Amino acid sequence: MNIHNRTPFHRLPAFRVLLIQAMVVVVTAVSCGLVFGIAAGYSALFGGLIALSANVYFAYKAFRYFGARSARAIIQSLWSGQMGKQILAAALFALVFVGVRPLEPVALFVGYVLVLGTSASALLLMKNNPKH
Repeated sequence: MNIHNRTPFHRLPAFRVLLIQAMVVVVTAVSCGLVFGIAAGYSALFGGLIALSANVYFAYKAFRYFGARSARAIIQSLWSGQMGKQILAAALFALVFVGVRPLEPVALFVGYVLVLGTSASALLLMKNNPKH
């Protein structure tokens, strides 16, 4: 028996990490825009938004179930969330490369990597108790 998690999305522990990632997106885009020009700024913004939207999708899928009785559903949800995250990121990169002109690819990937780095270091950014 799968037990659905009824916790609102904004109350999940991952939500705090997503907010930090959103701040990283804004800071990176503004910094690149001021230092390297407007094209670099929106390119960094798109890169950060690609990573952020993929992570939002994963968080939504990953926290759908809880409890020992839902172990199989949790594993399946994690797997499908990760696969969906990869497919979404690839599709969004394709859309940006095809549809955005002029584009600064270095700034695009800098924005993407900085947001990914934020999620990779999320355990260091959070306090011991993720509920506070």
